[in-house]
Amino acid sequence: MARTESNMLSLGTIAPDFYLNDRTSETQNMRFKDVKGEKGTLVFFICNHCPFVHHVIEEVVRIANDYRVQGIGIVAISSNDIVNYPQDGPELMTEYAFENSFEFPYLFDATQEVATAYQAACTPDFYLFDNQNRLVYRGQLDDSRPGNGIPISGSDLRGAIDSVLYNRTINPNQKPSIGCNIKWK
Repeated sequence: MARTESNMLSLGTIAPDFYLNDRTSETQNMRFKDVKGEKGTLVFFICNHCPFVHHVIEEVVRIANDYRVQGIGIVAISSNDIVNYPQDGPELMTEYAFENSFEFPYLFDATQEVATAYQAACTPDFYLFDNQNRLVYRGQLDDSRPGNGIPISGSDLRGAIDSVLYNRTINPNQKPSIGCNIKWK
């Protein structure tokens, strides 16, 4: 497991659009506008096999369930090379989403163009956009990592989402996410 940090896309960046297959419906393709929330949108990159994702997935699902009803759009994207990492393939994405009770789309980025547009580097990698589609937060869920003994709280990401919901300023000094590197082709 290679520890890789987020690239930290510039704050204020407009959300790159996409048109990707949703593995929770298996037949539907979605764009950013289809997942956009009234008050903001959380886009995050994950994959099925990463131990960093496994470590936080329950909290990520809790966050999605807590905030999607408050007007935050939620979408997960997997961009890994499935030739060398078949465990991240589309059929297994569907299974992973079901096993983890995803109530949000889980999109497959087969060409890796979306990961490139977002400058995604690791899994998990989180991007929060305001209601004008401007990037206001990119970084970690919290300080917990596999094996470091720090309890998972989601505090960094929850704080940023709360700031979007309640019109508060978000601290621009944000800690990068750390996880497995995206498996590039």
